[in-house]
Amino acid sequence: MTPITHDESTPGWSAPDSLPPVVRHGSRTRREVALTFDADLTAHMRKRLASGEVASYANMQVVKELQRANVPATMFLTGLWMEEYPAETRYLAADELFELATHSQTHRAFRRKCFTLGYAPPEEMLEEVVRPIEHLRKTTPRYTRYFRFPGGCYDETALRTIAPAAVTVVDFDVVSGDAFCDSADKIVEQTLDRATNGSIILMHLGGPNAPQTANALPRVLDGLRAAGLTPVTLTRLLDGTTPQPSVPTGERPATTER
Repeated sequence: MTPITHDESTPGWSAPDSLPPVVRHGSRTRREVALTFDADLTAHMRKRLASGEVASYANMQVVKELQRANVPATMFLTGLWMEEYPAETRYLAADELFELATHSQTHRAFRRKCFTLGYAPPEEMLEEVVRPIEHLRKTTPRYTRYFRFPGGCYDETALRTIAPAAVTVVDFDVVSGDAFCDSADKIVEQTLDRATNGSIILMHLGGPNAPQTANALPRVLDGLRAAGLTPVTLTRLLDGTTPQPSVPTGERPATTER
């Protein structure tokens, strides 16, 4: 088991002896939103890389578009992605525009029947959360303890099991639909139609699994600006808010692949 390091000053830290808080949005009174990007990588996806079937699961053009517009964002990185892309991870960590968070080690689900994802049994859940946090902590002093469940799927068992990791669970209230969407127009429309004060917007750094994200992003940024919404880091968005422990019901549109 990877040792758990605690630093209460780390953004997203929560008391390990209680149910982890869950956030789905920030303050509805401030004209701010958080752009969040999941960097998924599963064992299956890694095999596709090794075989040459897929060239890359790191769409760094998304990063360039954010840098070009000087727009901050929060990146949720899986442990496998960080292992596969150490240079890209260090590059993101070196740019103060970006805040880095985690998205499990192997992108397996923490609840059964979570779209097409594999399942991490309860005895492996805590390691799935702690291992990428420690990887990130050793990469940058600006790491966080924000954590997003693969597929957005979890239940009370998962929350109780990962409590010792001392994380804040980050959900979302706007799904861009970019995970497998081949229409930049639709991504822009879905994002801007739903974004409002305090929204946490879900997008991806998923290479071919998010084929139009970089093409849609400039128009998303223009649309947010036109609506008077300012993108900020997750830490900024959540400043002054009080996350509450909660257990979800139902499922969302699929955002990930096995």
